[in-house]
Amino acid sequence: MPFTATVLTMFPEAFPGPLGVSLIGTAWREKGLWTLDTLDIRAFSEDRRGFLDDTPAGGGPGAVLKADVVARALDSVAQPQRPLLYMSARGRPLTQARVKEWAKADGITVLCGRFEGVDQRVLDARGFEEVSVGDAVLAGGEAAAMVVIEACVRLIPGVLGQAESLSSESFEDGLLEHPQYTRPRTFEGLEIPEVLLSGDHKKVAQWREEQRELTTRERRPDLWAAHLAKSQLKGGKARGE
Repeated sequence: MPFTATVLTMFPEAFPGPLGVSLIGTAWREKGLWTLDTLDIRAFSEDRRGFLDDTPAGGGPGAVLKADVVARALDSVAQPQRPLLYMSARGRPLTQARVKEWAKADGITVLCGRFEGVDQRVLDARGFEEVSVGDAVLAGGEAAAMVVIEACVRLIPGVLGQAESLSSESFEDGLLEHPQYTRPRTFEGLEIPEVLLSGDHKKVAQWREEQRELTTRERRPDLWAAHLAKSQLKGGKARGE
């Protein structure tokens, strides 16, 4: 059974978007390694005007997606044991570790919020995990849902052409990826680092590791601190300590 991504959204027309192109799209449309199902939650409103939101309890601006509407939409979908995710700016940050866990399931079900969010009661009652793709607020959860789905799908065996490349990517061992270069050798006066042209695989590997540590230390001090702590537990020492 292929990995299935089910999306509950007010705007199913937003999909597949980038999920339908390149290797991810080929794995879906041609190889059948995963499937995408979208469900329009507007169809589950029992209001004669089709409303699926109401004013926030306690007052305030905007509107909130109603618990009963979202529940009916979710309950209409066959739910095997799979993660239920709600894309939310206040959610726990998306991490590669969590993506790897989700990718092991038969699929994921993703709820895309709008307006001021979703009634907390349906999130609690159905056991949704709130997930954030970054410290920024979007107009809705559709773009964030695509990020999560792509991150999961690309880990499915057979989706990417070179599976071995996954092991050296950012976050796989707590560090960011090293810089990449290709021809031409000179671009606007900038040269490819000489070590990458040396043919010495040991020196290339050492340079890449040094660059990974340098980049992580400069750009993500949080990851660098965690890396140092992990190295100390193992009795080792990271470069730059």
